[in-house]
Amino acid sequence: MRHLLLPRRLLAMAPLSASAATKALLLNPARGRLPSSLACLSAHGARSFRAASLRCYAAAAVAEQHRIKVNNPIVEMDGDEMTRVMWKMIKDKLIFPYLDLDVKYFDLGVLNRDATDDKVTVESAEATLKYNVAVKCATITPDETRVKEFKLKSMWRSPNGTIRNILNGTVFREPILCKNIPRILTGWKKPICIGRHAFGDQYRATDMIINGPGKLKMVYVPDGAEPVELNVYDFKGPGVALAMYNVDESIRAFADSSMAMALSKKWPLYLSTKNTILKKYDGRFKDIFQEVYEENWKEKFEENSIWYEHRLIDDMVAYAVKSEGGYVWACKNYDGDVQSDFLAQGLHCFLPDLATHFIF
Repeated sequence: MRHLLLPRRLLAMAPLSASAATKALLLNPARGRLPSSLACLSAHGARSFRAASLRCYAAAAVAEQHRIKVNNPIVEMDGDEMTRVMWKMIKDKLIFPYLDLDVKYFDLGVLNRDATDDKVTVESAEATLKYNVAVKCATITPDETRVKEFKLKSMWRSPNGTIRNILNGTVFREPILCKNIPRILTGWKKPICIGRHAFGDQYRATDMIINGPGKLKMVYVPDGAEPVELNVYDFKGPGVALAMYNVDESIRAFADSSMAMALSKKWPLYLSTKNTILKKYDGRFKDIFQEVYEENWKEKFEENSIWYEHRLIDDMVAYAVKSEGGYVWACKNYDGDVQSDFLAQGLHCFLPDLATHFIF
């Protein structure tokens, strides 16, 4: 396609809304021929020049010369394998040509995490707390095979888990519905927004292999008080053991963010636990959610004809399958990990990752 030069006399045809910078750019003789990225005119299309073509010239030219200034920095967390390649293409073609952006870069590739003893993951999360916005690429959580493949010093923990623990928020995931994408569960007419508690539980647990017979005990040493010792199990042979935790402050923040999300969407809120088995652990989640609801949210929910309800996790899963959607589902950390993938797959046969993800 052969480019046409923009004659000086055609400046008068520029749209009335064109800025002085636009007109100066169109007149600048040093530019010579317009680059292919701005090729809105050709010999073939010259006759339709007076309207849309000139406006296209002006807009594209200004976009090339005047990138949008972003006031605040953002944190960039690079990832592993193909995500690095695709993310670089996105940056080079879709972001940096149009935005003047201050980026705080952290390489979360598995080799760099290994080289820094995973300190880079902590630093990236702390930077996110400082600058409030981050973009993270997919990363490898190494297993035994990956440790051998990359010759890693250790089987490092999930970077997602580390980041979530530091940010101490709730991860909300909501599938994006498209009419032209078939659904496995056709009864779902509306999205279901999963709120995953992004702190503690299995993702920050301490586990161990028991090599032989012996007694497993759990000891809590309060500040300024006598230790509390609990007998866990009397092993007769090899096995495994796990200790995990959570804190009231984080559970309360989880409750507040879940209720704020439900109110913003005008959807009911459900919390699922297994408090019939974990009477104290899961019971604590149930009790704190009820306290927060009664203290801060009940009146607001009733004004908007929505509600909060606690359900057992198995009952909630059964309800989710037969419901039509349109509610917020607050899950503990592990439950949210599992159920968010289940919901995404049920709503999209071929694109389970077509969903919004953000930390509140």
